[in-house]
Amino acid sequence: VQLQASGGGLVQAGGSLRLSCAASGRSVSTYRMGWFRQAPGKEREFVAGINWSGSSTDYADSVKGRFTISRDNAKNTVYLQMNSLKPEDTAVYYCAAAKGAATTLGQGTLVTVSS
Repeated sequence: VQLQASGGGLVQAGGSLRLSCAASGRSVSTYRMGWFRQAPGKEREFVAGINWSGSSTDYADSVKGRFTISRDNAKNTVYLQMNSLKPEDTAVYYCAAAKGAATTLGQGTLVTVSS
């Protein structure tokens, strides 16, 4: 499976962005999907995850209440709605697809939040 994230950009603090992750090569409808991010000089960290049906989600404490992960299995796409953005949310955001012990990480999209 190949994953392509999009929707990043420059936004002012307090603003919103919606990231998309389009999967190709095979259906990810049975995969757990997630978003990770890596800020300059920092390690990659988990942001949000969603189970195959969308009935269960989990978030890093730093984004709870501000970010929402969702998926559309018919479109083979996962989304990350980011509201109330903060400068510390600045990072390259990656989507991931996990099934069993295997995880695939896609190309990232840069999100820059100005103060």
